[in-house]
Amino acid sequence: MRIISGKFGGRKIQPPANMPYTRPTTDIAKEGLFNILQNNIDFEGASTLDLFGGTGSISYELASRGARQQVIIEKDPAMFAFISKTVKELGLQETIRVVRMDVFKYLDSCTDQYDFIFAGPPYALTTIDELPKKVVEKELLKPGAMFVLEHTPRNNYQGYTWFVQERNYGTTVFSFFINR
Repeated sequence: MRIISGKFGGRKIQPPANMPYTRPTTDIAKEGLFNILQNNIDFEGASTLDLFGGTGSISYELASRGARQQVIIEKDPAMFAFISKTVKELGLQETIRVVRMDVFKYLDSCTDQYDFIFAGPPYALTTIDELPKKVVEKELLKPGAMFVLEHTPRNNYQGYTWFVQERNYGTTVFSFFINR
C-alpha cells in the first residue's frame, strides 16, 4: 500500500498480513478516485470523515494532500490499533482522530459537518444502502461538499438524494454525492 501524492507521496505502508474484515482500496482505484477528487475538492485545510477506516489509506492520502481535521471510524480492534500506530508514525496526531466505534452508531450521534466523507464498507455489508441516506438525513456534508461510497457493481445509487455520478474500476465502483 502506498501514498500516491502530496507530502507523503511515494511512502509505503505495510498493513497487517491478516486482515479478515478489511479490503483495502486498490492503488488503481484509489488513483482514479483521487484524480477525480483533485479537480473537485480543495484538500488544503479540509475536514474529512473516513467511515470503515480499514487500513486508513484514504485518510493518509487526504492528509498528505493537506486535509487538517480528519476523523477515522474503525471498529475492528486490530485495524484501529494499526491506524493509530500509523498516524503516530506519520506524525499526524494533531490532524487525524481515530475513533473505535460502529459506523452507524457514530453517524447517529454525529452533529459535525464535513468537506469530504468517504465510506469503504465491507462489500458484504447488508446495510450499505443506508449510508447515503444517513449522510443526507443527518446533514453531515457542508454545502457543496462531497460524499463518496465505495461498493460493488451490484449496488446502484442513481436516484438517491445528492447522487451525481459513479465511476467503475472493475469490481470497485465509487458513487459520488454532493450537497447541493
